[in-house]
Amino acid sequence: MNFPKELRYTKSHEWARREGNKIVVGISDYAQREISDVVFVELPKRDQSAQQAKPVAVVESVKAAFDIYAPVSGKVVKINTQLESDPALVNQDCYGRGWFYEMEMSDTREWEALMTAEQYEQTIKQGIN
Repeated sequence: MNFPKELRYTKSHEWARREGNKIVVGISDYAQREISDVVFVELPKRDQSAQQAKPVAVVESVKAAFDIYAPVSGKVVKINTQLESDPALVNQDCYGRGWFYEMEMSDTREWEALMTAEQYEQTIKQGIN
């Protein structure tokens, strides 16, 4: 499995890439493998408020539906509309074209508390979700 070192991760398997006061959010390679074939993605609305660790999106696969949680608190400023017509991008390129949304952080301290790639990999190995 692949866990890019420049990203931060959550215990619920979202990744976040920081770009100034904004972050781009998606799900990890581990998550997309566990979820299996993604068939539908319900994205948040632009300008929607998000609270850390609260659901903001939904992924449906051939297995079930899964909530996607906000890694930090803030406001959604952009969504990946490509996922509406091609949800398989989540499986094909989870760290690239399969991103979900971009948000402005309201508290950068929440970013600092997210797991590094090494911490996330250890969490996966220990089986703690």
